[in-house]
Parts: sequence; C-alpha cells; structure tokens
Amino acid sequence: MLIINARLRNESSLYQIEITNQKFGTITEQASLQPLPEHAADVIDARGNLLCAPFIEPHIHLDAALTAGEPAWNQSGTLFEGIERWAERKPMLTEADIRSRALRTIQLLMENGVQAIRTHVDTTDPTLTALKTFCALREELKDKIELQIVAFPQEGILSYPNGSRLIEEALEIGADVVGGIPHFEYTRALGEQSMKDVIALARKYDRLVDVHCDEIDDPNSRFLEVLASEALFADMGHRVTASHTTAMHSYDNAYCSKLFRLLKKSGISFVSCPTESIHLQGRFDTFPKRRGVTRVKELNNAGINVCLAQDSIFDPWYSLGNGKLLRVLDAGLHICQMMGYQDISKALSLITDNSAITLGIQERYGIATGKPANCILLSGADDYEVIRRQEDVLLSIRAGKVIMERKPTELLTRPAIFPA
Repeated sequence: MLIINARLRNESSLYQIEITNQKFGTITEQASLQPLPEHAADVIDARGNLLCAPFIEPHIHLDAALTAGEPAWNQSGTLFEGIERWAERKPMLTEADIRSRALRTIQLLMENGVQAIRTHVDTTDPTLTALKTFCALREELKDKIELQIVAFPQEGILSYPNGSRLIEEALEIGADVVGGIPHFEYTRALGEQSMKDVIALARKYDRLVDVHCDEIDDPNSRFLEVLASEALFADMGHRVTASHTTAMHSYDNAYCSKLFRLLKKSGISFVSCPTESIHLQGRFDTFPKRRGVTRVKELNNAGINVCLAQDSIFDPWYSLGNGKLLRVLDAGLHICQMMGYQDISKALSLITDNSAITLGIQERYGIATGKPANCILLSGADDYEVIRRQEDVLLSIRAGKVIMERKPTELLTRPAIFPA
C-alpha cells in the first residue's frame, strides 16, 4: 500500500508513506500534490489531509454503556446517584447483554478513528460476569482493536464486602490494570489504605494502575498525593494513572504548588473526562458554580502527561456520548480555557500521543518507519484545522488494512452561495 499527498503532524510538507508487511516503510517528502496514478488499487490519495496516529480512548466504562434509564434515570445528575442507579442495573447483567452493548459501543468508537481502548470494568459484582466477558472479548477482537481492562472496584475495595478478594480475583482472571476509588471508601483512612493496596497489587501481579481519584468537589479530598507518593516510592510512576482528579479544581494554589512538585517527580499520568466532569461536578453549588474539571492546562504546561477521554456513552452517569473524541477534545479546550493558538495547534496529542503514554503503548505507536501501520486520515491540514472543522474521520487503517472509510462531506449545492 502507498499513501500519497498526506500531511503529517508538525510538518509543513506533503509526504508519501509506504506500508509493507503491516508496518510503515519509507516515508518520503513530496514537493507538491501528485495525481493519483492509473490502476492505483493499492494507492490512497490523502488529498492534502492530515494522516495521524489513531485516536485512543483511555477511559471508558464499556460495561455500563447504553444502559441509561435502566431501570431508572439519574435525576440529580450527581456521581453518587449514578453509582446507585448502576448498582440497580448490575443484577440484570448477563454475558449476552454485556457483549451486545460492548460490541455496539466499540463499533461506534472504531467508526470514529479509535484503535485502542482502556475500559474500566466493575469488580464489585460477586460473579465478575462483566470482567470475564471483557477478557474474552479482548482476545476475540485483538486483531481489530487493542483493549485494556481495568479491574475497577466501583463501590470500593475496602468498603464493599470482599472487595479486596474480588479485585485480586479479577487480576488472576486477566485484568490488565488495577483500579481504585479512594474518595468513595467510607473513611479517609480506608481511602488511603486502598491506594497502598492498589500499588501493592500492581507490583505483585506486574500490572498497570489507573485510579478514579478524587472525583469530587471536596477540596479536602487529597488521595492523589497518596497515590503519587506511593507510585514514587515504588518507582513505578510511568505505570500509574490518576483519572478525573476533579477535586484539584477546588484546591487552593498554595497546595497545588506543593502537589505539582510531587506529581512531576512521580511521573504519573492523568486522564480528564471534561464533558462528563462538567456535567457531574458542581452539583452541590448554587452560584458561583465550579466547572469541576481538573487542571488540564496547568498539568500540560508543567510537562506532566495528561490526556482526554469520553468516560461514558449513554449510561447512568452521562446520558449522551457518541464515540467522537474530536467532540470531547473540542469541549475540553473550551472548558479548560485552552483556546490559544499554541494550545490548539498541538491539541491532538491529548487524544493520541499522550494517551499512548498513559496506556504504555508508545513504543509501538505513531507514524514512523518500522512501526505497526496503524493510522487515520482527518479532514484538515493540521491540528488546528482538524479541530476547528470537526468533521468525521475519513479513513482508518490497522495493520496495513483499511478498516473504515468514508467520503468527505460535500455540499449538495455546487454554485457559490455568494458570487465572488
């Protein structure tokens, strides 16, 4: 396969890219647009659009996707009522139910350029039905999409009956990542202990860590410092992720100044889910009302790895969602006040390269000679134009094969609306 007339991120020239044996081969600069050769069955004309590494969804709950309103809606819009509604839905889970919803949601994500997903799967279910189902799906779908599974104790590790045993059983079954939710544990002491336990389990089973950390407006919720310090002491910060950290929006700047020193030294990554956090947080405020989204811009400017995610698609916590990470990125740039040219011109990293670091797949990710030939084609010449236009992903290639393709949006009316 040969791709011609392609733009690459942070490059001003056009390029042609060879794909051989499922890997990127020679990448050659072009002087100008080239015509599509005749009988070009294995040639793709990018037409000056941006060829980009695939989108990554670093934080989503596929086990709960497409369950909003079953059996009841989250009327308050709070995180905690969402957990209550999900607890009512869990007894209805079956393998067939989970597979059906998961496959529909994965298909939606793939249609929008996603080729790697980290999904949090609830382990506060004595049967671990969802966890077992996703481990099977990971194997079945490995040639189509990369799936990482987080053993996520939605109702707590230490506060849920046998929560510690269940999360360890999930790791023995095959979960890739150890999860936690310290702010939902009954006491501060239990929350702190759960973070120590998470790191200990990750070391015992040689797994990654991704914690729902301080997803609350409480400025006194400071489990992030425990997670980061434990990661630092264990020398495994590059394998640890803190998701949400919305309490950081409520921390004062003096504390954050101290905290950022630890965060940078620890080397942990961050995931923010801006559309969900702006919806769930600030629910106990009248006015002034918090955004309740972590300090994405400040983390990014400090050189700390941070990426954006969708979190939910039509579930008890979030009743919208369509699998479009460009929509999440657009909203995140607005919400986090990252609307300067320099912010936008590099913003695709928040749903690509930074996410690859979070998932620990950066060594086999990206458009470079010798790497797996996974890429997507976006409408626009660079990050800025792609984000501004917000058009559908045009093409998705995995292991050198086209897995999704659509034509660019065209106006039905050809004549100019306003004469030149």
